[in-house]
Amino acid sequence: MPSWKLVSGLCIGFFGSLVAVAGIGYAMVGVPNEENAAALSQNNVYYWEDGSQMVATGSGQNRQNVTIDRIPKAMQYAVISAENKTFYKDSGVDPMGIARALVNMARGGDTQGGSTITQQFVKNTYLSQEQTISRKFKEMFISIKVGTKLSKDEILQGYLNTSYYGRGAYGIQAAAQTYYGKNADELNASQCAFLATLLKGPTYYDPAGNESLDPSATKEANTKRAQVRWSWILEQMHKDERLSDAKYQEAIAKFPMPQGRKATKGMTGQISYLVDTAKKYVLNHSNISEAQFDQGGYQIYTTFEKDKVEALAKAVKKVEDEKLDPEKREKDKHVQFGAASVRPKDGAIVALYGGAGYEKGHFNNNADTSGVPVGSTWKPFVLAAAMEYGTYRKSGVGVSPLSKYNGNDDLKVRKPDGSYYLRKDNSVFRQQNESDYPWGYITLRKAMEQSVNTPFVQLGVDVGMSNVREVAKRSGILDQSMDQELNPSFALGVSTPSAIRMADAYATFAASGKQADPYSVTAVKFAGKEVPGFTKPRVKQAMPEIVANNVTDVLQNVIKNGTGKNALALGRTAAGKTGTTDENKSAWFVGYTQQLSTSVAMFREDPKSAKLLSMNGTAGEESIHGGDTPTQVWTEYMKAALKGEPDPGFPQAEKIGVIQDAVGAPSPTPTVTETPTQTPSETPSETPSESPVTPTAPTPSETCFGFGCNVDGGAENGGTDGGVTASPEPTDTGDTGNTRGSGNSGGLFGGPAG
Repeated sequence: MPSWKLVSGLCIGFFGSLVAVAGIGYAMVGVPNEENAAALSQNNVYYWEDGSQMVATGSGQNRQNVTIDRIPKAMQYAVISAENKTFYKDSGVDPMGIARALVNMARGGDTQGGSTITQQFVKNTYLSQEQTISRKFKEMFISIKVGTKLSKDEILQGYLNTSYYGRGAYGIQAAAQTYYGKNADELNASQCAFLATLLKGPTYYDPAGNESLDPSATKEANTKRAQVRWSWILEQMHKDERLSDAKYQEAIAKFPMPQGRKATKGMTGQISYLVDTAKKYVLNHSNISEAQFDQGGYQIYTTFEKDKVEALAKAVKKVEDEKLDPEKREKDKHVQFGAASVRPKDGAIVALYGGAGYEKGHFNNNADTSGVPVGSTWKPFVLAAAMEYGTYRKSGVGVSPLSKYNGNDDLKVRKPDGSYYLRKDNSVFRQQNESDYPWGYITLRKAMEQSVNTPFVQLGVDVGMSNVREVAKRSGILDQSMDQELNPSFALGVSTPSAIRMADAYATFAASGKQADPYSVTAVKFAGKEVPGFTKPRVKQAMPEIVANNVTDVLQNVIKNGTGKNALALGRTAAGKTGTTDENKSAWFVGYTQQLSTSVAMFREDPKSAKLLSMNGTAGEESIHGGDTPTQVWTEYMKAALKGEPDPGFPQAEKIGVIQDAVGAPSPTPTVTETPTQTPSETPSETPSESPVTPTAPTPSETCFGFGCNVDGGAENGGTDGGVTASPEPTDTGDTGNTRGSGNSGGLFGGPAG
């Protein structure tokens, strides 16, 4: 057994060593200087795909330190009441906060929280934001030293001058100018409380929104969060007796809504959206914080090709000039476009169109936004799922595109158990087409060609909407952009993927089933060193090659003979699909060659509520369809983008699946041995008024599949009346009711048309 002298000696030695280490650590660290931090602020430089400079932008010019006497007392008290009530009494270090951070770090959890204003000043000016134990100890030593060497006013001044307030604004002076267009010393108490709110995280508390970084950071959500915290900060100031009763009532009376965003130097035209997309990609694929990134010094090498970006913007401008006249037509106001172009087998985003430009007050990136339903451009995923999985009647046995389904309007949709879908009032739900044309039983190939709704709604149910969802997901569509209710309308595009994701998903068809996630950045450098995390996304086989090639074959026919016929002007082999939503609230065309996949969305949006508006009457037309204006933009762009490129066509589509006709369909003819390029027993037609197909009701001698043999839709009901997509908020875009229209008309479930 060791003696008490030995134990005592070891303890004294151990604690002596700790004191020595602490002393050395204290002696070795220096006191941070806000001026030095400001000097480090630089521009970020973005480069085109060919390595030439696109733009240099950052916070280098948006920072100016001010002395404590020029910072309102209300601003000082706002941050103290909100973040560190004991600021004037404590030593500058929160030992318990550091201990919690260390424990959380060891568990792999969140290390934030619990820091004093002194510690935050140290982090702002002296340290990287990496979450390591050594950084936490270093922060503690520096904070202790700062607490002994600097006065409280100097610490508070340094903190307010080095904090990040969003919109590229570092320091209270830049924030005052950015949000209120005034100097810091002119801010009132209410405005000070709001700016203190931003220190919680400008991405989520700036009322202008920041959906480009996080879809949940909408204008509405951010405004609500900001108002709640602003109100709380004022209450804390009042409780801490830093606001009198009268001043508190005056400050709390009205939320001090800041001014909107403004374009910064160089951020004009499409450059603003390219930078927006690249920045989002960098933050999502690295450990760099937004505050660090906006402090500058990064070199960002992108996938964007200047000639293609310019060609896409030119195509939109040409179509806008030809078709839209906002001064003469009210319905031409607030019309917007979003577009993206992606390389198949790679995922590189070579071009995008995000809107009119920051300089025109349009800060939302339409190429990477949510909220615009995609409509019938979703139908290829339904067909792909059917070819891969089959239906409940022959699970695992793929469906041929030559299978026939009832294309009549006003169709009763049958569940696998033989019963019909019902409305909330227990009446039978009936799916509608855009028109009441009596198609009768038509092949899925023909239904895709003419974008007939009813066959795909029933097919989606037969295949299983979960399978449709899985195919869309593997193709590149994000989970959060898909409608969460897998009801019949899911087959018609009530989901709201971005233009980038739609272009990438169709690139999967173009690449014979190979999928790579879309990317916009190839490399990031800082201080001459490459930042990890920017290798190309892995290419995966998302669906069987035979399935993808058959989808392409069917979509080629959409352009040759169907709703996408305007794309024939491209003059080369291409495949694509049109999409139009309920009440013409959005219209899409997504098409591709082997070299490029491009999506174009068109919509009207209320500038105040951000809700979609009907485009009926836009451009002087009764209604807008995906096969019209969006296809024209697509064609103009693709002509320029592919100029001088060869026309490799597409791989030959091999025979696939068996003919699994819908319940009640006539006996299948032709047979499965026919080639996919044939359109059996039907002459392709551009519109329902040409080359009509006579509906055929089954007779007792005809083969009947599944539950029952009665004919759904118009034929059964003594007449010929018989039939889109985009954001995570289908309630804003998908109407219910039983009105006929070119979109989500479909009663209980809604859904797109055309």
